[in-house]
Amino acid sequence: MSVLVYVENADGKFKKSTFEVVSYAAAVSDLLKTELIAISIGDVKQDDLSNLGKYGAAKVLNVSSDKLKNFVNQAYASVIAEAAKREGSSVVVLANSFTGKGLSPRIAVKLKAGLADAAVELPKTDNNTFTIKRTAFSGKAFATVELNSEVKVIALNPNSFQLKESGSISKVEDFQPEFRDSDFRTMVSEIVRASDKIALPDAELVVSAGRGMKGPENWAMIEELAGILGAATACSKPVSDAGWRPHEEHVGQTGIAVSPNLYIAIGISGAIQHLAGVSSSKTIVVINKDPEAPFFKVADYGIVGDAFEVVPKLIDAIKAYKAHS
Repeated sequence: MSVLVYVENADGKFKKSTFEVVSYAAAVSDLLKTELIAISIGDVKQDDLSNLGKYGAAKVLNVSSDKLKNFVNQAYASVIAEAAKREGSSVVVLANSFTGKGLSPRIAVKLKAGLADAAVELPKTDNNTFTIKRTAFSGKAFATVELNSEVKVIALNPNSFQLKESGSISKVEDFQPEFRDSDFRTMVSEIVRASDKIALPDAELVVSAGRGMKGPENWAMIEELAGILGAATACSKPVSDAGWRPHEEHVGQTGIAVSPNLYIAIGISGAIQHLAGVSSSKTIVVINKDPEAPFFKVADYGIVGDAFEVVPKLIDAIKAYKAHS
C-alpha cells in the first residue's frame, strides 16, 4: 500500500502549489503509516525531482515522453492511474488546479475510486473510511464527504495546506507507461502562458478592483500596488464584461475561484457571485467609499474612503516600510 501524488509542473518548473500538495500527501501517508510516491510527467531537472523528498516523497516516478510534452487530459490520467496500480496506491492526491480539475474525475473512473475534490483539510480516518472537508457551491459553503471505496482520489485546493519540509532526498526512477491510441484522440497543439504575471489560482496575494475604478485608464495604481506586494491582479465580472480587464482576471462564481492568504478588494461592492469566488481567502481587506457595501460584512479589515485617495497613500506607506526594513 502507498500514497501516490501527482506533481504538476509548468515549463519544467514546480510551483508552490506543487510543494503544498506533496506536503499534504505526506501527511496522508503518515496517517496511513505508509510511504509517499510522487509521479512527474514532463521534462523536469533531476535535482528538482530529488528535492521533492524535502516535502516527504520517498520516491519519484519520472515520466518523460515526446507524446506527453503538452498536457493531454486522457493520456495523463491513464499514466497516473497505471502508476497507482503498479505501486499499489490506495490514495491518489493532486492539486485542484485547472489541470487537476480535468484529471481527478478521470483518474477516479479509471481506478474505480471515490473522489473528494476541492479538499481543504486532512481526512479523518476510520478503518477504510475517509471523512474530508471540501468547499461547495462555488466556495460559498463547506461540505463533508465520506469516501469508503478501496481507492480514494483527493484534489487539494491551492493555499489550503502549509508547506512542511522533512529534509530528505527522493530516489528518482524512470517510469515507462503503456500508451493507447484512444488516449490521444484529442490533442493540445500549444500551451501559451503569460510569463510576466502571477497565475491567479496559485497566488498568495491578490489585488482586485471593480467598477469603482471608473475606467481602464485608472488601473495603473492597481497594478502598481500589486507589483510592490508581489500580488496577482484580478477584477469583478462587470469590469471584464466591459472589456476593461482581460477575462482571465475575472474572479467570482462564473470566473476563477481564489483562496489567497490576502485578498484586497478595491471599489467592488461585493455581490454574492463575487463573494462566492473569494470566500476561501484567509484575510480580506476592502476599500470602498460606500459604508453599506456588502463586502464589508465579510471583510477582516475595511477602509471607508475613495480608492483614488486611499490606494496612493497605501502604496506610499508600503514603499516607506520596505525602504526601512
